[in-house]
Amino acid sequence: MLLKEKDLSEIIRIKRKKTKEVRVGNLIIGGNHPVVVQEMTSTSTTDIDKTVKQILRLEDHGCKLIRVAVLDTASANAIKHIKGQVNIPVVADIHFNYRLALLAMENGIDKLRINPGNIGGPRNISIVVSAAKERGIPIRIGVNSGSLEKNLVRKYGGITAMGMVESALHEVSLLEKHNFYDTVISLKSSDIDLTVESNKILSSRVDYPLHIGITESGYGEEGKIRSIVGLGILLLNGIGDTVRISLMAADRVENIRLCSQLLEELGIPYI
Repeated sequence: MLLKEKDLSEIIRIKRKKTKEVRVGNLIIGGNHPVVVQEMTSTSTTDIDKTVKQILRLEDHGCKLIRVAVLDTASANAIKHIKGQVNIPVVADIHFNYRLALLAMENGIDKLRINPGNIGGPRNISIVVSAAKERGIPIRIGVNSGSLEKNLVRKYGGITAMGMVESALHEVSLLEKHNFYDTVISLKSSDIDLTVESNKILSSRVDYPLHIGITESGYGEEGKIRSIVGLGILLLNGIGDTVRISLMAADRVENIRLCSQLLEELGIPYI
């Protein structure tokens, strides 16, 4: 029989770190606000009907923030049509192309997931940051162990937590140079120890809200265990302002259910 939420939270005495508040549409991530459960679509963003249908179903099961892949101009232009049919904030997942970031913002995106160091130099960074500041759009910086910069791999003798943290702090500095502070950071790996260690170090060094997850966690029971163990350790240490469980499941609703169950068992307020 499961313990009641208040009993479990009293036993383990979780004290969440208070981080900076970052507004995403009608949500606030960080501060004393509940942990935000989020997910990413598995549809092609250009297939507006399928994407909207999936988002609405995820909404019905408790998803409060949704990320869509923006791979090209058509994807960026689809955002305005998707936004008009869903009820939760939408995040644009963009890699390398600053023009797609600008187009996504023009089409009403609520948040960007983009690394400023990968979009083509200081001029492009300045253009994107200026547009984000003007529209009040936050940026999530994401470091994945599988794509860590080669110079940091050489510096630390492999893929390490310190290398991941240094990568994230460099990306943050590129935004702070432009007085941009509406930032969320994520450090992810398929390796549980690496994910936990890097997030602990980063949490001790910044007050920005952290998005936590185990990337490529796998399928079925193995994936569930990896996600629960890794994220459970971080949450027990008070780390994590928004969470995504990314099982390789055909039905993304399973990710929402597992994430909600984990937060409930730990007695952590969430939305």
